[in-house]
Amino acid sequence: MYAIVDMMGQQFKAEVGKKLFINRTEGEKGAALEFDKVLFVENEGKFKVGTPYVKGAKVVCEILDNECRAEKILVFHKKRRKGYKKLNGHRQDLTNVIVKEIVLA
Repeated sequence: MYAIVDMMGQQFKAEVGKKLFINRTEGEKGAALEFDKVLFVENEGKFKVGTPYVKGAKVVCEILDNECRAEKILVFHKKRRKGYKKLNGHRQDLTNVIVKEIVLA
């Protein structure tokens, strides 16, 4: 069983026991999160597609770590023949969660 879920503006394939890195959320380590924006569910070969969301379906996750950071992303700007170069970078703050269950109504 798996589900495609909209978590914090991004879509993830959620399976029970799978660890995911999502955008930083409020909550402490061990807190439960529920996401009800389920777009698609596959259960034993049967499919449910939402319009836009599957009614009554939700994904329950537990926060493992709230202090994760992604790899550094470098942004380089240049204007040719002008001598203009600029290098910026940042690391996105993430939350590590584990999928506990997928609930269907």
